Amino acid sequence: MSSIHSPARVTALPATRLAGVCLLLIAGLLASVTAATPARGAVPSLPGWTLAWSDDFTGAAGTLPSSANWQIDTGHSYPGGPANWGTGEIQNYTSSPDNVSHDGNGNLRITPLRDGAGNWTSARVETRRADFTAPAGGTLRIEGRIQMPNVTGEAALGYWPAFWALGSPYRGNYWNWPGIGEFDVMENVNGLNNVWGVLHCGTAPGGPCNENNGLGGSRACPGASCQSAFHTYRFEWDRSVTPNELRWYVDDQLYHSVSQAQLDATTWSNMTSHAGYFILLNVAMGGAFPDGVAGHATPVAATVPGRSMLVDYVAVWTRGGGTTPPPTGGGTLNLRGDGTLGAAAGSAATATLVSAGGVNHDGTPYQPRTFTAGGVTGAYTGGATAFDLFVDAGTTVANGQQVRISYDRTGDGGWDRVETYRYFATDPVPGYEHYTQTQGLASATGSHGDMTNGRVRVEVWNAIGNGPSTLGTGNQSTVTIPIR
Repeated sequence: MSSIHSPARVTALPATRLAGVCLLLIAGLLASVTAATPARGAVPSLPGWTLAWSDDFTGAAGTLPSSANWQIDTGHSYPGGPANWGTGEIQNYTSSPDNVSHDGNGNLRITPLRDGAGNWTSARVETRRADFTAPAGGTLRIEGRIQMPNVTGEAALGYWPAFWALGSPYRGNYWNWPGIGEFDVMENVNGLNNVWGVLHCGTAPGGPCNENNGLGGSRACPGASCQSAFHTYRFEWDRSVTPNELRWYVDDQLYHSVSQAQLDATTWSNMTSHAGYFILLNVAMGGAFPDGVAGHATPVAATVPGRSMLVDYVAVWTRGGGTTPPPTGGGTLNLRGDGTLGAAAGSAATATLVSAGGVNHDGTPYQPRTFTAGGVTGAYTGGATAFDLFVDAGTTVANGQQVRISYDRTGDGGWDRVETYRYFATDPVPGYEHYTQTQGLASATGSHGDMTNGRVRVEVWNAIGNGPSTLGTGNQSTVTIPIR
């Protein structure tokens, strides 16, 4: 799902793409239709693949998705980002269980709704982890089993469900698309029996990836339509072959690929050399893509609200190539501008912490800047976490920054130790101040221990106040973990 499509520039799809849609509609009508399949429960075990992360959405009916795995986007844009999420979509994203919740049958349900005044709401969630990447010499696999909203024809105009991934440097910047990369694992519009898989990269408009359309492929869903049944949508980033390759599948059937050889070295490096990707699920209403396919603005009066996208599971695997990313030892790690933690400092830079908006977010990360290290292996020293964060609120009065540091000791996706520190009240005088562990713990769960191919995550956000703050990165802010 393109992050910065401009509706002024993308008003219609190329004629060849529209012709393809028509052919796929005919194919969909001729395809045999089977009954929708219920959620099947556990994430599948795949021989030869190592499960890196997953969520099979087994929560009680009406509950929100796991806050340890997902953060919920709200409103009409990221703070300071492109309006209408850069795509022209019209809905307001909320964290209401009416828009996003478990259905009690093993699925996550994302439901667009329309109120009496004609205003649309829906939901968009993204993984807290932003380090999904292919190991050197190996392959990354991102997969979800999904039933698109079960609505077709005029009643479906404007529906835009998507399952996709964005490069981690997008968090907190919001204006570096498409250079940081976007993998659209599954997109669909207007209830068509069709799945699109798209790569966005390079520059926009135009550029090596034909932005704002991207490099895409599409086909009808095999067997039952995309809307009437669950299908498995998969993306692979393969670094075990030369040149590297990106591949898109539906129900294990390959329908699109992009080779590294199709792009210049700088474009490929910009989208593959950062910390990795985070995964998103959403159902937008209206915007450049559905409008372009329909040939007019969507949704329309006949569009029916309340048709949910159901997600059985989302999972990430790797195969070959060793650990992902390469092993990181313990000791002092720098918070780097690309969202990673590492012993090498990098150049001094800054990251913006969005305003708390006058709301108390003490203890609960609010649109945090997140830094991660993977492949951490070492023995527990018996000590405690230490950190030194350079923070500055400028002239804003009563801002307070907060940090949460989490340890996944074995890389299995669960957090074995989570530490939230008391927030640090910055003064209203421009210039960096030092926020350290001497503020004391506000809460801690779990325990430390030896780490084997584990992960460390640092989240920093504004807990209180009405203005943004600045966090020094690169060679400025550090965390010292008790692993050697």
